[in-house]
Amino acid sequence: MVKPPPKSPIKVSPKPPPMPSSKPLEKFGLHPRNRHRGRYDFPKLAMALPVLNTFLVANPFDPNEQTIDFANPEAVKTLNAALLKMFYKIQYWDIPPHYLCPPIPGRADYLHQMADLLASSNQGVVPRGPAIHVLDVGVGANCIYPIIGQHEYGWHFLGTDIDPVAINAAQQIVNTNAGLASAIELRLQTSTQQIFDYVLKSEADELFDFVICNPPFHASLHAAQVGSYRKWKNLSKGNESETEVVNFNAPPALNFGGQGTELWCDGGEVGFVSRMIEESVERPQQCFWFSALISKEANLPLIYAALKQAKALKVKTIDMAQGQKKSRIVAWSFLNEDEVSAWRNVHWQ
Repeated sequence: MVKPPPKSPIKVSPKPPPMPSSKPLEKFGLHPRNRHRGRYDFPKLAMALPVLNTFLVANPFDPNEQTIDFANPEAVKTLNAALLKMFYKIQYWDIPPHYLCPPIPGRADYLHQMADLLASSNQGVVPRGPAIHVLDVGVGANCIYPIIGQHEYGWHFLGTDIDPVAINAAQQIVNTNAGLASAIELRLQTSTQQIFDYVLKSEADELFDFVICNPPFHASLHAAQVGSYRKWKNLSKGNESETEVVNFNAPPALNFGGQGTELWCDGGEVGFVSRMIEESVERPQQCFWFSALISKEANLPLIYAALKQAKALKVKTIDMAQGQKKSRIVAWSFLNEDEVSAWRNVHWQ
């Protein structure tokens, strides 16, 4: 009897390692003091705000991790509320339907960069406390800049906006959270053609250490609709972004309601910032640093030309990286060195 040949041992292929997440453990480009340099810790955020559990889903890049659908405006809004509660002690935060939901890491970065700009004129020390006054042009319904700046540095904020609904929503946030009412003032700008005039007091009565502004990016409603639709499509494909997410419940190209001023204005961001520069010339001693966030690099030459015509004594450009989006702060000042020293000695000591 012929014995069958011995069976070859069955070779078991080693289990392939889990597919690594395509996202880095740390968000590169953010300021060292930014609390959001790491990836979102969704379990901890859900502990801070349990309603976030409603929106948690498996991460398509790593089934062992959780995330949210960044194309879902309610999920993004709830994530923001959780971030503000966990990192900035904000117990209540909400925005009306169809208003922009801001990217908190990028907003925080703007403030940290401006803090460093102040420090550069103060022997490297960031001025802190309520004696530092900040003007937020276009504070919006979300009130993000004043919330973060007050918590991180104790600064006092004045937020202005042309939208009464936005002002009322921001005021509700201020009134509902302990400690904000004494640190944040909100004013309605009654002129759609002016930025500083009609809403600010005179230089003798009101001074600001710096101005921040996220100007409307688009030059028309149509351009805003096209841009937001493209952004929505990218987010629907799982492309998380640190750019604004439009908080809408209908297709984005069809639903802007009365919030177009958050997204567009005549001339786009160049037109808006140019008007800021023109008005800053009329009140050069009222603010130590004027600044605006410029989204499109191609717009910089026109901004620089306007600043040259305005005869700004100092112009600074600060590059920022917010996820996939790159932008920069352009800041300008009309103060000479003697005036800088006097400002520092009077206001920052």
